[in-house]
Amino acid sequence: MTDLLALTAELVDTPSESFAEGPLVDRLHEELSSLAHLDVTRVGDNLVARTELGRPRRLILAGHTDTVPANGNAGARIDGDTLWGLGSVDMKGGLAVFLQLARTVAEPTVDLSYVFYAREEVAQEHNGLNELRAERPDLLAADCAIVGEPTGGWIEAGCQGTLRIQVHLAGARAHTARPWMGRNAVHRLAPILAALDAYQARAPTIDGCEYREAVQAVSVEGGVAGNVVPDAAVLRIHHRYAPDRSADEAETWLRDLLAPHLDDSDRIVVEDRSPACPPSLADPLLARLAADERISIRAKLGWTDVARFAQLGVPATNFGPGDPTLAHRADEHLERASIELVHAALHGLVAP
Repeated sequence: MTDLLALTAELVDTPSESFAEGPLVDRLHEELSSLAHLDVTRVGDNLVARTELGRPRRLILAGHTDTVPANGNAGARIDGDTLWGLGSVDMKGGLAVFLQLARTVAEPTVDLSYVFYAREEVAQEHNGLNELRAERPDLLAADCAIVGEPTGGWIEAGCQGTLRIQVHLAGARAHTARPWMGRNAVHRLAPILAALDAYQARAPTIDGCEYREAVQAVSVEGGVAGNVVPDAAVLRIHHRYAPDRSADEAETWLRDLLAPHLDDSDRIVVEDRSPACPPSLADPLLARLAADERISIRAKLGWTDVARFAQLGVPATNFGPGDPTLAHRADEHLERASIELVHAALHGLVAP
């Protein structure tokens, strides 16, 4: 049997920072194209390999090929049952599992689409799934999907939605010796920040998974000079909301929270809205995975590309090897037990 940790090390040793995934995709393209049971299509630096067996259902196994920039950890190093290196967790371990399944499961019980996509670690406008959706939406057609993001071998069901806004507060300039002649826009931040600090996290339970919401001020801008009352301030707020709310409902809630502290001279600018994804574990195939006694289930308290699949009407969940808290860290590393568990579970799900 292939050493999955060693296979992951090979992928780690092929650098693939965002916008430079080409060499890794070339390697995957060459190998997958050599497998007679797969139909392989490349769109830019996105690669889709599919079985075409006429099965009644199709499962997507999806993973991104890019990593964040190196931080003294560019090369792979195996020490016993631990692999160290950039992308070992996020998410070349997941890619290695999918590659090994593609090599070894020639006649799966469901048709499989292996989707290796680019530029997940950067702004969403660059995400390779968007490119596939625009140019070849047929390649993303399926009954359900598993995204191999690192979950420590748990099923992390669904994901939260995200909303990022700017709050522009108006004031009037004056000399700091005579502040009553102006209106201090920076001071106007105080009641908004107090309202955010007093927020009690909403934690709805959906299909047995608890999603803990959050709202945080993440940056502040303001000030003109050391002796001038500022006439403008900008507060950026990031809201993570549970999948029992739509993006519109989440935005309405946040606007209502801020409304008592704003007037007609102020404005809110929405920087980004990303919808949530429900747990989706009622899907028959995902339910079979969830029933595996080796696997535990929890809510995903972040955003992942399962939400993109949900927008396409494809139920999706997160399931991959590696401790997600190690992603993007200089000491990123992957344990053998984690990758072998995920491989065994997925192999049992799709192999005859």
